[in-house]
Amino acid sequence: MQYREWGEGPPLVLIPGLAGGFELLGPLARLLADNFRVISYQLRGEDDVFALRQRFGLQDLVSDLAEFLDWQCLERPTILGVSFGGVLGLEFAARFPNRLQNLVIQGSGASYERGLLQRVAGVILARYPLPSDNAFVNQFFNLLFGRRQKKGPLFQFVTRQCWQTDQAVISHRFHMVEEFDATEKLKRIQAPTLVMVGDRDWLVSDRSLDHLRRGIPDVEVVRLKHCGHLAFITQPQAVAQEVKRFLLCQEGANR
Repeated sequence: MQYREWGEGPPLVLIPGLAGGFELLGPLARLLADNFRVISYQLRGEDDVFALRQRFGLQDLVSDLAEFLDWQCLERPTILGVSFGGVLGLEFAARFPNRLQNLVIQGSGASYERGLLQRVAGVILARYPLPSDNAFVNQFFNLLFGRRQKKGPLFQFVTRQCWQTDQAVISHRFHMVEEFDATEKLKRIQAPTLVMVGDRDWLVSDRSLDHLRRGIPDVEVVRLKHCGHLAFITQPQAVAQEVKRFLLCQEGANR
């Protein structure tokens, strides 16, 4: 398992999203590194597509995270998951309620929301080989940004990095999300939880957010203004600011 660290201080484990690996988290990690020891790792299959020969599911990835924390000797760290990483964070917190100090997620709901665009994306990823710069599929990135993004360094960085993840691996993770529903498990989460969602994030519905708000015993929900699903990369300063504020408040409450 490859991993990377930034900064010093209380441990904060970053869980990557559906594609792009921990490299896509670099801008956010560097901002958080001013206050925390930020640690991120590559999810199973990211660097070895042959891992798909032995099928694995969401709970296997949760077990991977638990083993990684044991290997790093992290008893009760803070976990921050973005997008698919937020799904893993919710599952981990429900399965291991005493293993976390705090839970932070961005761009994740309580369950998968079925919609036309999501289904089209899933079919495309599963059945059709695509070039690394496909104009049609790159339109999905505009939806993830939350608005039309001009082609430039940021757009190129995101699309190039996401396509570093093998299409078969993205498809496999996408189908895990399709089966995801943590609604009945949320009450098991004991760690104070911060839920961040962009006000232009079409992947997280109000209904799903309401389930998180009602289901997690100790939760705060924050709407990120002018942000889409990829807020952690388009507005890393806003995300980092909310994370720091929340964790400093929790630290003060525990004194």
